[in-house]
Amino acid sequence: MASVLGRLEERERAARKRVEELQAELEAAQSEWDEWLIARRRVGEVWDDGGETAGQDGEAGKTSDGSEAAVPVAAKSGSVVPLWREGLSAEVLAPEYQQVMGLLAERRAAGGQPLNCREITALLGLEVVPAKTEGVRCKLKRLVARGWAHEPVPGRFACGDGRDGGS
Repeated sequence: MASVLGRLEERERAARKRVEELQAELEAAQSEWDEWLIARRRVGEVWDDGGETAGQDGEAGKTSDGSEAAVPVAAKSGSVVPLWREGLSAEVLAPEYQQVMGLLAERRAAGGQPLNCREITALLGLEVVPAKTEGVRCKLKRLVARGWAHEPVPGRFACGDGRDGGS
């Protein structure tokens, strides 16, 4: 007959495995959702632009007839995080993402070690509780997925190479 502790450990392993499976499934679903949001935003940009092209430097671009096309220079709160590319400033990010990038850039400038989610949550002035920490973790993972930041060690985040964090 198996011991009580043995049975508890077996159930704990099964629960841990299920959590890991669900986390992987959640990450895949989040990635797919992000892709759909990007697609919708792109279609919206093309639709609003009337097919006009805009510059990537945050300034007005030229339309096919040579007139100026307006390009938004700052994102609204809760907006999608664009893929990072050369010359793109953190100012295109939503304010909450700009704050996170600013913290990562400050840490890099000071020569400090990468930050974890709890540290960033505290530095943002948020209450360090699981709900807030997980919100920060989601933002960090999205910044990593889009090339703005990187995760040199699991759970530790740093400003991506060549990014100024908008600070």
